[in-house]
Amino acid sequence: MQFFKDLADLSSAGADLVAEQAARAVHQRGRFLFARRGLGVTSFGMNVERFPAGYADYPEHDHAKDGQEEVYFVIEGSVTLQADDVSFELTPGTFARVAPEQTRKLVPGDDGVTLLAIGGVPGKGYEPRA
Repeated sequence: MQFFKDLADLSSAGADLVAEQAARAVHQRGRFLFARRGLGVTSFGMNVERFPAGYADYPEHDHAKDGQEEVYFVIEGSVTLQADDVSFELTPGTFARVAPEQTRKLVPGDDGVTLLAIGGVPGKGYEPRA
């Protein structure tokens, strides 16, 4: 596997390599691949999340306390995004934005899901967790 090249101020890597690099810096929590750390991104949060079919441990949560809005992009499989009493089926190529105060839960489809999650606080620079 080829390591990503730094050209000028550009980084490029496959998802597995990003996860490998990130795992060296910090242990992986569950099924999160720390793409932000692996690429050296400093302006927003970004993870690749992989959940198998039937995975029920994704927590219902919001980001009201930290003000972070999230965007999900489905890469492979499908997932149901539950928000209050409404459910949205997300399939490959679908984007969904969730406001900080909105409670949400992800439920993987029959084939599981791989998605990209991007987060940031509107109007503020990104502050990574310690």
